[in-house]
Amino acid sequence: MSATPTPPPAHAPMGFAEFVAMTAALMALNALAVDIMLPALPEIGRVLGVAHDNDRQVVIGAYMWGFGLGQVFIGTISDRYGRKTVLVIGIAVYVLTALIAASAPTFSLLLLARFVQGLVSAVPRVITTSIVRDCYSGRRMASVVSLAMTIFMAVPILAPSIGQVIMLGASWRAIFGFLAVYGVALALWVFLRLPETMKPEQRRALDPRSIAHSFAAVLRQRQTVGYATAGGLMFGATFSFLLSSQQILAELFGLGTMFPLAFAALALAMSASSFVNSRLVGRLGMRRIVHSAVIAYVALAVTLGILARLGVAQAAVALPVMACMVFVVGLVFGNVNALAMEPQGAQAGTASSLIGSYTTLLASTLAYFVGQAFDGTIVPLTTGQALMGIACLLVMALTDKGRLFRT
Repeated sequence: MSATPTPPPAHAPMGFAEFVAMTAALMALNALAVDIMLPALPEIGRVLGVAHDNDRQVVIGAYMWGFGLGQVFIGTISDRYGRKTVLVIGIAVYVLTALIAASAPTFSLLLLARFVQGLVSAVPRVITTSIVRDCYSGRRMASVVSLAMTIFMAVPILAPSIGQVIMLGASWRAIFGFLAVYGVALALWVFLRLPETMKPEQRRALDPRSIAHSFAAVLRQRQTVGYATAGGLMFGATFSFLLSSQQILAELFGLGTMFPLAFAALALAMSASSFVNSRLVGRLGMRRIVHSAVIAYVALAVTLGILARLGVAQAAVALPVMACMVFVVGLVFGNVNALAMEPQGAQAGTASSLIGSYTTLLASTLAYFVGQAFDGTIVPLTTGQALMGIACLLVMALTDKGRLFRT
């Protein structure tokens, strides 16, 4: 008897390698829009007359607030209207907001454009996962995500350097032009090469009662809410550094235009920790790794804060400690998200959207207050990071009813 032929994937006739590359490019859209802006913040503040240096951090914060809000309903909308149409429209609006930001005459209009840009950048963030799930399942799906993540991890490392190179030959407005060109190229690629991966019979009507029921089912899960909160706290600790990274690395530590290299080294530490986590999690379990990592993070933050108060936290001392903190955080994020998603089966899509939105909004809000407290030292940053780490540990202890480190 002849074997039954394997049906082609839903992305056919696009090949596997091209599909992985497109997945990585879509995932990179959000990270690129955040990290590429860091070298431009001083010039944006100067040109648009921002009174306080800390206020220019809101160029990043406004984007992240929009990104957090946008994740809530994107999955539901794509389940009704399909993946491709919603994805192309989302990227098109992303390009439009980049052009508005590039020509913004005032800081207020720039922040509004960034907020809307973050709002629509949630489209590729959510729909890319759905597209991969439409095309593959099981180990093949995991393979696609792993390969795409391998490519994607280069973005946080390279993005600040790309922004710095653009700034050497043009103004900050050219960075938004670069984002617009990237968006146009990506939209054309999706429009011309990606078929609709969702079958017509799988589309669901927008039923408010059903949506509310799914939301309530997610929020009733103690483990989901607890570990989503823990993830938001740790993301907030990391995002606090991101907001003030240009001020700390380039100005306080005197790295100047070499700041993207230091940022890249820290991003590499997180990439390395993701690889280490993949090796350890099967043997030690997610909870043991997460609980131990958060304790280590708090200890490192307190140590760095003490060094800063003693006046000995110069770049040569602080950067290695920061690298260790970033490495530890890499052991937390994936595991915390997996623990939050673990109880969710029937409403996994809704849970993913809610968790992503909640953690992003919580982290962005906490990081904003820490960033605004920057006083020319890293004391406010390390204090905020230590407090968020302690809060994260307490939340996990309450969620697991005091039984930390259990498998």
